[in-house]
Amino acid sequence: MAEDDTLPPFLEGRTVLLIEDDGRIAEEIVGELTGRGFNVHHEETGNAGLEAALKGEADVMVVDRLLPGCDGLSVIEAMRQQGIRVPVLVLSALSAVDDRVTGLKAGGDDYLTKPFAMEELVARIEALLRRPDDTRNTKLRAGPLEMDLIERRVWRDGREVDLLPREFRLLEYLMRRPGQVLTRSMLLEDVWQYRFIPRTNLVDVHIGKLRRKVDAPGEEPLIQSIRGTGFQLRVSD
Repeated sequence: MAEDDTLPPFLEGRTVLLIEDDGRIAEEIVGELTGRGFNVHHEETGNAGLEAALKGEADVMVVDRLLPGCDGLSVIEAMRQQGIRVPVLVLSALSAVDDRVTGLKAGGDDYLTKPFAMEELVARIEALLRRPDDTRNTKLRAGPLEMDLIERRVWRDGREVDLLPREFRLLEYLMRRPGQVLTRSMLLEDVWQYRFIPRTNLVDVHIGKLRRKVDAPGEEPLIQSIRGTGFQLRVSD
């Protein structure tokens, strides 16, 4: 973990419930998350994990799909039936599209296949914690940007920004997560709806086009490239 990989202040101290039976993976995840400022509660079995989840003390959960006793998807389904709405990231070695869909339909909010990079895991956890409570708002604002989701129009400090449909969706995704580092994998999955990660520069090309429209000459650049990771919409509060 790099020295500056600390959490934004409002994420520090959030509690992660990790349900993972692989001791080595669990140790790596716990070490990474605690080093970044999270509180981590770890359980090794589905039954113990479900009991911990039902206490309602976690802010986000990371659940392995294949667990001894009660499997991960059963844990998620059971807690959803009990009204526990905490966001859940499902971990699994099963990468087929059908497996991912099954995990999401069971009540998972995101799905990450093994093996994975810790940076990707942390980015997805932060995305779940930053997720708006109400995604039905028809207007979004982030710094100097304003977006009308009904009329499909965007302005920066009153200047209208003419966007193509894919550019609009990409900017919407960024505006819902200001300040968050978004990996290329996240963008491909959530904006392009890819359920596999192709070797492509598709994201970089579209980000480049979007940046040239949003960040006009003389304006402060809002869309930042994070070396080796992805992109960030950097706006002041």
